[in-house]
Amino acid sequence: MKKTILLLIFLLPLISFTEAHKFYLSVTDMEYSEKNKSLQIISRVFTDDMENLLKTRYSKGLYLTKEEEHEAADGFLKKYLSEKLEIQVNGEQRKFNYLGKKYDNDQLVLFLEVEDLPDLTNVIVRNEVLTDLFPDQKNVVHVSFKGVTKSLLLSRSNESGRINFRN
Repeated sequence: MKKTILLLIFLLPLISFTEAHKFYLSVTDMEYSEKNKSLQIISRVFTDDMENLLKTRYSKGLYLTKEEEHEAADGFLKKYLSEKLEIQVNGEQRKFNYLGKKYDNDQLVLFLEVEDLPDLTNVIVRNEVLTDLFPDQKNVVHVSFKGVTKSLLLSRSNESGRINFRN
């Protein structure tokens, strides 16, 4: 018992001074809506990571908070996403509409949509969001079509992938 207590006393200072390893992750859900004939996209990133990136690229005075949001935040987000996220549907490059965002605790939730899609046979996604600032960034992409969900794990060294729904 005394040895355990002594070991804890010795290890406690070491544990308390080690910095927790931060992970870099985004999750993007894409769901085909038969009713709207569109690919509805919700992407979640850590707010502080996106804020740091936008400060580095566009404006040192940029803040992504409900209280101090920069007036051009949506414009910067739209510009950045259009450079770092590409979507091909059925072999055709498609532009997405930036619909907006919301803050959810420590996450920034982004809403996008690709319109006028009569059907979905395959999707190619290039997602380089945050990989230019964080080399360890991982971007998970889930694509759902008619109740089937398939996923990709993308990173700086593997920024794009293809999902097929029909052979």
